[in-house]
Amino acid sequence: MAHVIPEDNNKNHQQNQGKKSRRAFLYVWWRHGEEGRRSEREKRAPQVRVFDNEEELSTALADYVAQLSEKAVRERGSFSIVLSGGNLIYLLRKLTTAPYVKTLDWSKWHVFWAEENVVGRSHPDSNYKQAKDGFLSKVPIHPGHVMLVNHGGSAELAAGDYEFAIRQLVRNQTVGVSRSSDCPRFDLILLVIGGDGRVASLLPGHPVLTEHTQWVAHVSGVPWDSVTLTIPVINSAANVAIMATGSHVAHPLAAAITDHCLQDGSHPAQLIAPANGELIWFVDAAAASLICQDESATT
Repeated sequence: MAHVIPEDNNKNHQQNQGKKSRRAFLYVWWRHGEEGRRSEREKRAPQVRVFDNEEELSTALADYVAQLSEKAVRERGSFSIVLSGGNLIYLLRKLTTAPYVKTLDWSKWHVFWAEENVVGRSHPDSNYKQAKDGFLSKVPIHPGHVMLVNHGGSAELAAGDYEFAIRQLVRNQTVGVSRSSDCPRFDLILLVIGGDGRVASLLPGHPVLTEHTQWVAHVSGVPWDSVTLTIPVINSAANVAIMATGSHVAHPLAAAITDHCLQDGSHPAQLIAPANGELIWFVDAAAASLICQDESATT
């Protein structure tokens, strides 16, 4: 069951009447039969924020990342952020401009990858290259704070090396550890949902979806093999945000946030549910076309 709550509801309702304000809605959901535990579940329920366009989404995303960065640096002295492929780097472009580029404590950032293709770092399909060209080269993050995936061998070897490197940073407390498991507790993991419901390199129906012992797994794919964080690691994060933009992800988005329990692996994004963290979706109007069908009846 989904409920739509306008962000400017209640306090700002009167002043926004008669004005065209930014359309951003929060959705909270729970499964049938859990109404008696609703208040507890709502604290952990994913939020789905819908924006008119990518420009507004990017602005809100920059604010969101900046707030989490400041909070982590204040409380822990560092900020661990995990990046993905797709159009994520383009959506993060606001962080490379004022005021963020001057006000954030970039020296405390530690950058990781939710997924990476096992190709050369200068290859156009390398997520590292895309991030370097569009983001990392434009902000003063220490190069030594950017975790690199080994591209010199097989995907299996790269996954093992990457997991070992993460374990070392958990050991020295650069990355936190989950209270409920031995998994790393990244401050923020940023994901992008694909047209088939994938996030990171977690493919529909793939055995990697049931991997519960490794932190990093390798995935054989076309055209490239890749490495990916596993679901237990993603679900151990303090914060997870999933981007959904474009009409091609409207169906997988709707499937991921409805009360229909598709735990068979056909929609990997629905398996993302942080155990002791928060999940938020950043969605543009095109991607939200199916979940906003009744919008006019609620406004």
